[in-house]
Amino acid sequence: MDFAYTDEQRQLQETLLRYVAKEYGFAERRQLARSEQGYSRRHWQALADLGIFALTIPEADGGLGGTAIDTMIVMEAIGRGLVLEPYLATAVVCGGLVADAGSEAQRAASLPAIAGGELVLALAHHEAGARYDLNHVATTARADGAGYVIDGAKAVVLAGSQADRLLVSARTAGDTRAETGISLFIVDRAAAGVAIRGYPTQDGARAAEVALTGVRVGPDALIGPAGGALPVIERAIDRGIAALCGEAVGVMTALNEATLEYLKTREQFGGPIGRFQALQHRMVDMVIATEQARSMAIMAGVGVQSADRALRRRAVSMAKAMIGQSGRFVGQQAVQLHGGMGVTDELIVSHWFKRLAAINSTYGDADHHLGLVSDSLLAA
Repeated sequence: MDFAYTDEQRQLQETLLRYVAKEYGFAERRQLARSEQGYSRRHWQALADLGIFALTIPEADGGLGGTAIDTMIVMEAIGRGLVLEPYLATAVVCGGLVADAGSEAQRAASLPAIAGGELVLALAHHEAGARYDLNHVATTARADGAGYVIDGAKAVVLAGSQADRLLVSARTAGDTRAETGISLFIVDRAAAGVAIRGYPTQDGARAAEVALTGVRVGPDALIGPAGGALPVIERAIDRGIAALCGEAVGVMTALNEATLEYLKTREQFGGPIGRFQALQHRMVDMVIATEQARSMAIMAGVGVQSADRALRRRAVSMAKAMIGQSGRFVGQQAVQLHGGMGVTDELIVSHWFKRLAAINSTYGDADHHLGLVSDSLLAA
């Protein structure tokens, strides 16, 4: 199988890398991370103008109908620049979810707006005590006339404080851990009964705790069939995992470049420290780990497009487990090779390392996904 990028994909990669290098400097990124909103609407619109939001949207809905490999290219550039704009939450996870299960009216209302950079969405699905189990939903939605009333709470909602609308999972039937009976609703952040408490995460991004108390929604808010949302949510999360793998590769590549440059310029004992063979070996190990991670990210990008649920989930879990381990190794080596400077806030190395740690824990850490791979092999 040929994994070489097409000419169009290479052009996309070069355009994004140029934008990140020229327009998204580390100093500006630090200012954005400390700002009230946590990202820049100017950069958000500029990225939309480059067409990257439209990549995840089907052509029939006003998008470009790109593949998961196209998304991986975008996420790799986002990782290199530590871009804070909520592309993953909006375009990859929620955009794909609405495209998969939304009605014609819901797609028309959301997907062109996502493609044009006019709408920010966030998936409010995970809850306290659920850990990484996607079927754990205690939030309820009871029928009330033609609509529903939602009560419950969601935890660590990525980009939840930045979103215009939330895609909220709630149980319309069954107990807390049943795989059936989970429904999905579009909820406006300004709706009565919605309380959002946003906060910065350790890597400089934003998340939120969302409380829903007697939130009333109409029948047009229901995405897909009532009680049948779990498979759609699983697929959306799998797309998110594949995208995060691409982002991690971008972070690791940037760490390698920065570390190599430091080894060439930092002098000790009369010469650059890069002349010491022990440090050269560690640098080589970092590059090998990154290239292995790149291969696994490509595998995830190919596998996540499969209609076979078991094959898809196994592919993304294998990649997430491997990349979690590789990211930790590369990050630790980069910090150590930079010495004490590697952990300071003033050096971008520490921020790359924190982002790798956050990627590892998002949608399941390496240990969790190793367990899923083991379970799937035993079942097979």
